[in-house]
Amino acid sequence: MTLHHDPRWPRAGDWPPLDGHADVAIVGIPAHLTSLSPTSAHRTPAAVREALQRYSFESPLTIADAGDTLDRVEVDADLVIAIGGDNSATLPVALGRWRDRISTAGLVTVDAHHDLRDGVSNGSPVRQLIEAGLGGERIVQVGIEPFANSRAYRDRAERLGITVVERAELTRRPMSEVMAEALDTVAQFGGPVHVDLDVDVCDRSVAPACPASVPGGVSAFELRAAARAAGAHPSVVSIDLVEVDADADTPDGRTVRLVALCILEAIAGYESRGVAP
Repeated sequence: MTLHHDPRWPRAGDWPPLDGHADVAIVGIPAHLTSLSPTSAHRTPAAVREALQRYSFESPLTIADAGDTLDRVEVDADLVIAIGGDNSATLPVALGRWRDRISTAGLVTVDAHHDLRDGVSNGSPVRQLIEAGLGGERIVQVGIEPFANSRAYRDRAERLGITVVERAELTRRPMSEVMAEALDTVAQFGGPVHVDLDVDVCDRSVAPACPASVPGGVSAFELRAAARAAGAHPSVVSIDLVEVDADADTPDGRTVRLVALCILEAIAGYESRGVAP
């Protein structure tokens, strides 16, 4: 991709490799092997990094790129933004960032699915985190689509004490309000919070590169609002953006570009915490 150079229009994504501490670190998680749907989601981190170049972004923060990994994410940064990969990427990011604080940690998912399936796949990260010690009362799931989940897993979420905000509720309340409430709910336990932004929560016209996106999902603006709210909350230590198969995107790259914009929204949110030098 060759883009016009303008010294008065600095491009996003021109961030140096992580070397020491950073305010915000970007990391790619090219997970795809256990996906329930055939996917080339491992190609998405590179595609998103390229798409970032289409936008202009300036910040006083120290922002760095930590490269790609499939291991637990334990980098020296105040906020980690991970680019998936399928939803199995949530596990190494959350566990790496929570470290030994899982007994008080919180999780907010913005997702059409509960991700409580049996087995090990991109449909099971929430169940796996619970088995690792995360309490259901410290989980809020926003954007759940009833027709995209079975009764058995809906019942499992209820038994575990997970707070569920269905997609229909977001037609009555703004995403920013719902996210603020969700984040405060899980942050009240005093631990670090991870936010999983599963892009298949979006309407299929917005996110055609997500194998499981459905008609009637959230708008691009709503997902961007969720990303900004996550970045702004003082308890959030990590955010992931997952379930995008860059190879399945439309020619205009709308899904990958949305992920890039969500990264910038999250960084702008973090800057609003007042932590910038």
